Amino acid sequence: MQLNCLQVTNFRNYKAETLVLNPRCNVIYGQNAQGKTNLLEAIVYLSTGKSPRTRFDKEMIRFDESFAQIKGDVNTRDRDFVVHIELNHGKRRKMWVNDVPCKQAGELSAVFQTVYFCPEDLQLIRAGGSERRRFLDQALCQLRPRYASALAEYNRLHDHKTRILRDSDEKPQLLELLPEFNSQMVHFGAIVIHYRAHFIDKLSHIAAVNHMECSGGTERLDLHYDTVSTVENPLADVETIKKQLFHHMEIHQTAERKVRLCLSGPHKDDLTVHINGQVAKKYSSQGQTRTAALSLKLAERSLYQNTTGEFPLLLLDDVLSELDPQRQEFVLNRIQDGQVFITCCENHRLETLLDGKVFHVDCGRVLG
Repeated sequence: MQLNCLQVTNFRNYKAETLVLNPRCNVIYGQNAQGKTNLLEAIVYLSTGKSPRTRFDKEMIRFDESFAQIKGDVNTRDRDFVVHIELNHGKRRKMWVNDVPCKQAGELSAVFQTVYFCPEDLQLIRAGGSERRRFLDQALCQLRPRYASALAEYNRLHDHKTRILRDSDEKPQLLELLPEFNSQMVHFGAIVIHYRAHFIDKLSHIAAVNHMECSGGTERLDLHYDTVSTVENPLADVETIKKQLFHHMEIHQTAERKVRLCLSGPHKDDLTVHINGQVAKKYSSQGQTRTAALSLKLAERSLYQNTTGEFPLLLLDDVLSELDPQRQEFVLNRIQDGQVFITCCENHRLETLLDGKVFHVDCGRVLG
């Protein structure tokens, strides 16, 4: 799959720009705070309906403007698509694929997928569990539409249940609603756990090979899915997980009402990374954790390709400058296939190495 053309209007610091893109490698260079990352953000938003940088769409609209637009010409599965998104202050966003309105962001991911990698992701291993859940969710929402729907519904129910527990002192009658919320949360929570477990199972094999090669054959990487304690085998079928999840929720009812928080469910899941048998978050060096993060992100890309038959767009946002020469070579050797976007402060002639094209960005303008 490839993005042939990207158009942005009133997006971040861009007034109006059109980029005709190379099918292989696109290097976007310029000084800091000129708009390089904004272009990658626009591409990610076109494929997921979510920004990797903000929760609020209004922040992506250029100052003193009332709307923003992003449009991309995409070729995938030997078909051409036009993906179009319009953001407006005070109104719901509008999304189209080939002029057909989209109701859900999953319809965008059905057209094309992206893997976005930024310097903050190099700390993925040492970050809190919420960052690793975000990694899982971003990947799975693009790959599995059913997962995206289940996750959205679970999050909605979780928010409602949290409000019920929080307000139950003043309005004890609200507690009568909990059984129904628990039943629905168990249903959608089991789907979330099922998909996460199978994704991690496949991801672990590819990531382990990546890490072994990048470390020169000296380090073994293992992934472990930490979910609700009563779920004996997260790879089991959804109905089995559902029963075990319900049991966990039942035995935590009293504690939940006491602390007025949801204590049971996949919203507390984590992905534990081990290097040579040790928990990487606690014991690994900076170099080891960076290698593990690289291994995970590149494994995500490979898993997309294995699932869809096409490489997703790979977006490397100023990552190479953060890596030593060995890890740079490791990354560059694995992005020879598929379309790649690389941002950097200086033109390192990467387009020559990877047979691509260069764009110079300055003050929200694309100069080349």
